[in-house]
Amino acid sequence: MTPASPYSPELRAAARHFGRRGFLTATGAAAALAFAVDLPGTGRTAHAAEPAAARRITEDPFTLGVASGDPLPDSVLLWTRLAPRPYEPGGGLPPARVAVRWELAHDDRFTRVVRRGLATAHPEFDHSVHVEVTGLAPGRVYHYRFRAGAWVSPAGRTRTAPRPGARVTELRLAAVSCQAYHDGYFTAHRHLADEDLDAVLHLGDYLYEYAVNATGGARAYTDRRLPAHFNRETVTLEDYRLRYGLYKSDPDLRAAHAAHPFVVAWDDHETENNYAGGTPENDVPPEEFLLRRAAAYRAYWENQPLRAPQRPHGPDMRLYRRLRFGRLAQFDILDTRQYRSDQAYGDGWQTPGPESEDPARTMTGAAQERWLLDGWRASDAVWNVLPQQVTFARRRNVPTPDFKLSMDAWDGYPASRRRILDGAAAAGVDNLVVLTGDVHVGYAFDLKADFDDPASRTVGTEFVATSVTSGKDGADRPANWAALTQANPHLRFYNGRRGYVRISLTPERARADFRTVPAVTTPGAPVATAASFVTEAGDPGLRPV
Repeated sequence: MTPASPYSPELRAAARHFGRRGFLTATGAAAALAFAVDLPGTGRTAHAAEPAAARRITEDPFTLGVASGDPLPDSVLLWTRLAPRPYEPGGGLPPARVAVRWELAHDDRFTRVVRRGLATAHPEFDHSVHVEVTGLAPGRVYHYRFRAGAWVSPAGRTRTAPRPGARVTELRLAAVSCQAYHDGYFTAHRHLADEDLDAVLHLGDYLYEYAVNATGGARAYTDRRLPAHFNRETVTLEDYRLRYGLYKSDPDLRAAHAAHPFVVAWDDHETENNYAGGTPENDVPPEEFLLRRAAAYRAYWENQPLRAPQRPHGPDMRLYRRLRFGRLAQFDILDTRQYRSDQAYGDGWQTPGPESEDPARTMTGAAQERWLLDGWRASDAVWNVLPQQVTFARRRNVPTPDFKLSMDAWDGYPASRRRILDGAAAAGVDNLVVLTGDVHVGYAFDLKADFDDPASRTVGTEFVATSVTSGKDGADRPANWAALTQANPHLRFYNGRRGYVRISLTPERARADFRTVPAVTTPGAPVATAASFVTEAGDPGLRPV
């Protein structure tokens, strides 16, 4: 049954007038339709903030913490959002522009400040702040904080990328994904905050659109109750903003953001489960879904440490981008949701056939695919790392001829996967590492030139990060462990606990440690390494450590 629309009759009428094609191709018109009356003027500066607005804040506005992201050799992106009452619409602030001061220092006591400035927290962007600090030294650790009136934020720690061409001896990373608030505590993020890392890659499902009940689902609060507006699916801009307020108020997530720069990419649940491009999961008109997508994308940008080129325009947002860490690694961050063909055979696990194997099907869209392959041809990095969202390697569900494949993963887009692997080979990419989220388990795969032939050449490696909480506690060996490991000889590791993947890159090898916790439905669980693997530069293929 088609749900009642949460949008005004005027917006719905305008959406029908533009139609789906108009939304997808005329982004300027779509932006004007959805949000033009709610954008700050481009000519305004920090001095346009009301001088008294910050002084009128009587409660701590930094309840959502601080974050940094997308490190460059001479620049970092700093983020915060003012929300004295994050569970209320508007974060408990009036609709006024607030002046926010920021500082960047060499030390955590801020005795050696290297940059400082003034930014504006616009109510049109839910009082979020994005500061791009430039003119910094490459490969350096910095500390940062914000001030609004008399209030001072917690301090964050970040670092710039190495200079171009630098011979980096080691790069330390972690990959995380899938943090359903209602499925448990973000214990993995607390442990992540204690790791010695250069950056964290968040591979999607930062939040979930599903309802969260008054007791926080599996968190089972006894000391407080959540407002009723969380107990519904997110659809409108206000819904998504409030949901980010809930998630980012979590102390463990705040600790991880404060400890490390994040490189973020979305999957589906930041908008709606298993949507594909402009096609919704549910039975609503596509043009109306794009209003929802515009709201979700805007709230995502407002609440993540993303730079100005990622700012959305209506229902479109350029999230794919490239980061380099000296001559050691190039990261090509993909978006496998916004441009993909609709899932074949109605989605789910299906028998592959002509529909899924159609060469015209795409996971990335033509423009993003060209961008990726062109970037590989120009790369001189030892490691080419592909952070993206859904399982790249083939994954048969049973070791018999009647197997099925996931139509939501790259198995549902085999021609698109073939073009990527062929493009990597043509570009001379010898050390390909794919980083994946989505499936709430940890996998380690050898990527094969021909998945039908286990003896064929190994062309790369895929590490799949398990969920932070999604799926609740999980198990070391899920119910389908035997079937999947027998059906897929290139699957070298499979674990269903929660946690993250810690990755070390050196000029000689890549190492992955699968870090897991025994439970997330109770707080404070310890972390342990479930397994470790290495792959040697120039000799792809996983070896256990």
